[in-house]
Amino acid sequence: MIRQIFQALALLATLLALWLAWVVVVPVVPPKQPYAVTVGPNRTMSQVARALEEDGAIRNRWVMSLLSRMMGVDRRLKPGLYQFGNATAMWQYLSRFGEGHPDQSSVTIIEGWNLRQFRRALQRENDLQHDTADWSDSQILAAMGINGGVAEGLFFPSTYFYTPGSSDMAVYKQAFHALQQQLQAAWEGRAADAPYTNAYQLLIMASLVEKETASEADRGMVASVFVNRLRVGMRLQTDPSVIYGMGEQYHGSIGKADLRRDTPYNTYTRDGLPPTPIALPGRASLQAAANPTPSHALYFVAKNDGSGESKFSETLDEHNAAVRQYILKKGQ
Repeated sequence: MIRQIFQALALLATLLALWLAWVVVVPVVPPKQPYAVTVGPNRTMSQVARALEEDGAIRNRWVMSLLSRMMGVDRRLKPGLYQFGNATAMWQYLSRFGEGHPDQSSVTIIEGWNLRQFRRALQRENDLQHDTADWSDSQILAAMGINGGVAEGLFFPSTYFYTPGSSDMAVYKQAFHALQQQLQAAWEGRAADAPYTNAYQLLIMASLVEKETASEADRGMVASVFVNRLRVGMRLQTDPSVIYGMGEQYHGSIGKADLRRDTPYNTYTRDGLPPTPIALPGRASLQAAANPTPSHALYFVAKNDGSGESKFSETLDEHNAAVRQYILKKGQ
C-alpha cells in the first residue's frame, strides 16, 4: 500500500514536471510575428503575464508571475517596447524582462504638466542622450525649425518610445508633431461659433481647461464658462493662470495680494486669454475647447465632495449660493 502511494506521488511529480516544462520551456508561436510587448510605466509582471496569456503568447500567467517573483524580475522590469521572434518560450520572456533592457524605452508626459516639468522628466531618463540639457526653450524650438515664439504648450502629453542612446530631441520632435496633429484636428472640428481667431487661441483655452478640470465630465462645461465670459466681456479670473504667472514665487497657495498683482497671466487684472498656454493640454481638453458644452453658465465652484466635479451657475446669486453650500459650510 505504501509502495503504491509512493508510486502515485512519483507519477504525479513526473506529470507536474512535464507540465511545467511544457509551460516554461516549450516555445509558443505568438499571434503576430515578430511579436512586440509594450510595458507601460508602473506595470507589474503580473499585469504583463496576464496580457501575454490573453494574447496567447504564454500558456499560464500564474506560473509566470510566480517565477518572476522568485527570480526578481519584477524589481528589474523597465517600461518600454520588447521585441521577440517567431516562437518564444516563457523562460525567454522572463530572461528579457529581467535584463531590464527594452528594445525601445519609453517616457510618459502627463496631461497638465508645464514645459518645465516635461523637460525635467526627460532629464531623468537615463537611456536618453541629453543633448538639450543646457539649451533654452527657444533653442529647442529653433532645432525644429521654429524661430521665435514660446515653447509652452507646444508638446502633446502622451507616452513616447525611443531607442536607448538616442537624443532627447527625438522625444521633443515626437511630442511636438503629435501636438500639431491633435491641434489641427481640434481646429478643423471646432464649433462654428467658437470665439477663436486662430488655432493658437484654442490651444491656450485648452490649457486653461486642462488645469481647471478635475473631472473628465466637466471639461466641456469649464470651456463653456470661459467662452461665455469672453463673449460678454468678463475677465476669465482663473487661478491656474495666475499661478503660472507667479513662476518661482508660487509656494503652494495664492492670496488676495497675488490676485491683485498684475502679470501678463493674471486673468483677474487683464482681459481675454493669457498670452500663451499655461500647460500641456491633452486631447480631451483640446476637444472641449473646440466644442464647449452649450450653456449660459458664467461661474463654477468645486463641490469638494471627492468627485472632482464642479457646480456651474448662470448668475452671480446662484454662484454665491453654491459657494455657501460647497465651500463655506464645509469649512465650518
